[in-house]
Amino acid sequence: MAMGGGRQKIASMVPHLVKTLRKQPLSPTTTNHTLPSLRRTFSLYDQINLIDTVPDDQLRFQGYSDTGFTINGTKYEGSLLIVENKIMTWAPKKFSDITPQSLSIFQVVRPVPEILILGCGRNIFPVDPELRRFIRSTGMKLEAVDSRNASSTYNILNEEGRHVAAALLPYGVES
Repeated sequence: MAMGGGRQKIASMVPHLVKTLRKQPLSPTTTNHTLPSLRRTFSLYDQINLIDTVPDDQLRFQGYSDTGFTINGTKYEGSLLIVENKIMTWAPKKFSDITPQSLSIFQVVRPVPEILILGCGRNIFPVDPELRRFIRSTGMKLEAVDSRNASSTYNILNEEGRHVAAALLPYGVES
């Protein structure tokens, strides 16, 4: 008999459990992520706009997913190369595909960006010494980070007016 009473008690709790679960927001099924605004800083009391005028033609990463990026409201799938505020598709599909040949555009681009931000995908990988030498030979500095941080770093440096380039694998790339 004790068994039957326990079942009734559990059965009577089900409607309450369902109501509770309905009140909780559902987690999104997609893996789109929004990057925080880099033009604003938050305190405990207020929100202050630090940069009032950002040119409309300036590129800003607004989000990322496992397969691409959102820049100025447009979604781009796959790897991207950004040079002189221009977006180009980029051939590498995984980190081992990144070679001096895949970055050969920097042999002819003038003025040479001061820094290349390399978005490695989900994780940071050691950059091949040959690739590092190639990038150095163009006159650029290299910053290799995961693609989420690469897109945020690009936004910050671009908003500061720095001459920056980015080569990014989608965030979902793990090798």
